[in-house]
Amino acid sequence: MAEVLAPYMYWAKTRPVTEFDLAASNMLACTMDELPGAREAVELTAINDEGYAPLKEAIGRHYGVSPDRVVHSIGCSGSNFLVIAAHVRAGDAVLMERPGYDPLAGACALLGATVHHFERRAEDHFVIDIAAMRRAMTPRIRLVIITSPHNPTGTALDRATLESLDAFSAETGVPVLIDEAYLDISRLLQPEPDRFPRAASVSTRLISTSSLTKSFGLNGLRCGWAIVPPGEADRLRRVRDVIDGVGSAPVDRMAALAFTRLDQLGARAVAHVRRNIGLVRAFLDAHPMLELPNPTGPITSTILFPRLRGVDDAGGFAAHAASEHGVTVVPGRFFHAPAHVRMSVAGATANLSGGLARLADALRSH
Repeated sequence: MAEVLAPYMYWAKTRPVTEFDLAASNMLACTMDELPGAREAVELTAINDEGYAPLKEAIGRHYGVSPDRVVHSIGCSGSNFLVIAAHVRAGDAVLMERPGYDPLAGACALLGATVHHFERRAEDHFVIDIAAMRRAMTPRIRLVIITSPHNPTGTALDRATLESLDAFSAETGVPVLIDEAYLDISRLLQPEPDRFPRAASVSTRLISTSSLTKSFGLNGLRCGWAIVPPGEADRLRRVRDVIDGVGSAPVDRMAALAFTRLDQLGARAVAHVRRNIGLVRAFLDAHPMLELPNPTGPITSTILFPRLRGVDDAGGFAAHAASEHGVTVVPGRFFHAPAHVRMSVAGATANLSGGLARLADALRSH
């Protein structure tokens, strides 16, 4: 078998199918009818050699930045890869959070880089510890990679933390990439969304990546982007020259249309997720064996990372839930936190409701 660079992603693609899936984290998919004008927008041609201009302009408006700082690509993962490949060479090192999302580490390994880690600790609610980052730095580190909301826990970075990361980047000269794939829906769920701003909107030094997938339900478009410091977009575009050259014209056109409907798409997602959060909050209150990092705080993320009390490794429970009760959650070992499981509240409500009922059965019988 070929080398597995991202064990979680391989597991996600090859795991047995169960009746109820609480592992998949995409937002409930939109239909064509929920994106008015989509059929009319589909064309097979577009001038997009260095990016489709209407899409770059729309993404730039979303962040309050000029379009020359925008590079769009195939999903958030594709944009992350462009950033990593633009900054990292074989023999370099990258600093990443732990727990962490392993496809990011896999991209670094593919490019021949060594991955170093700093800890985001459960006892601190998985917040960023700048001192821990400083202790983990070495002269070979060329890039720092963080997720916000944190994948897998859903903890978002506030403005003060982003400003500290900006100061860290200025002090060390090392760029900081912040994968914000889940941030837009978290901001929409927050009573004070500006408490958790987009990184590239806070500083021209910080790099933001995201997509239309996790927050707006446009999973099939695979539209992602990076917001980079002024003057750096060309570095990413030269990387793209050797990957896929240019974007898909139908995708770029439909994505540009989606940005004109973002308020409606966001309202749809919020109404759906709030219903689901009510279900999962009632479930967690009734089953204290599964404990969130901040058990009394509001749920403002579509991914949750509860710890299974009394065990060092919840992998056996996850396997039992899948094989005996037909419900899938992600074992925490894929994020270097084996006592936890990751679950999503972004999917269909019927799937979540049925899955939680089966998960309750699994907890009783395990």
